[in-house]
Amino acid sequence: MKIFLDTADLDQIRRAADANLIDGITTNPSLMMQAAGQRDPREIFLEICKTVDGPVSAEVIAIDKNNMLAEGRRLAKIHDNIVVKVPLTEDGLRACRGLRSEGIRVNVTLCFSVTQAHLAAKAGASFISPFVGRVDDISGEGMDLIGQIRQVYDNYAFETEILVASIRHPQHVVQSLLLGADCATMPPKVLYQLLKHPLTDLGLSAFLADWEKLGKEL
Repeated sequence: MKIFLDTADLDQIRRAADANLIDGITTNPSLMMQAAGQRDPREIFLEICKTVDGPVSAEVIAIDKNNMLAEGRRLAKIHDNIVVKVPLTEDGLRACRGLRSEGIRVNVTLCFSVTQAHLAAKAGASFISPFVGRVDDISGEGMDLIGQIRQVYDNYAFETEILVASIRHPQHVVQSLLLGADCATMPPKVLYQLLKHPLTDLGLSAFLADWEKLGKEL
């Protein structure tokens, strides 16, 4: 399963990329607002693409098909790594089909049901982004949605990749792995939680303590 970092913070992206922990980046208008300040968002997208050799999702802000198409084309020109992100609306799916016909990869976002995911795949989506944490927030079972989408996509041999989004904790990642998701995107906090285990820390402390007793240098 590919691991994406859900941020536009260049420091966080460089840290994760330098450690070879990530395969791509997802952003959204809220994350760009937090990171951009006075900078042109297109400059930030370009820097991200130069830092990470993988898909970089950049979201349109238009809500009608024609403007989504125009924004998507402009975003795609920034760098070959750009994947245009569109919302799962009728206009979003129309724009998805149009962009895909031009060879532009598309991430269809804000997915909350199997039927939405099915229609996105039929529109040619490169990625579908089901928001598991937000489903959990309304007393649903977000990971059940991932399992159902996996089954549907396998049943009909769709090539759309399942990109699990709105991940809140490491268990979401574990379940995504077990269910056969293609990708999972997460905030930096969750990414580094995946690395941590108390027994690793205890074991390392014990090894270092024993070596200190030996009184030798490597």
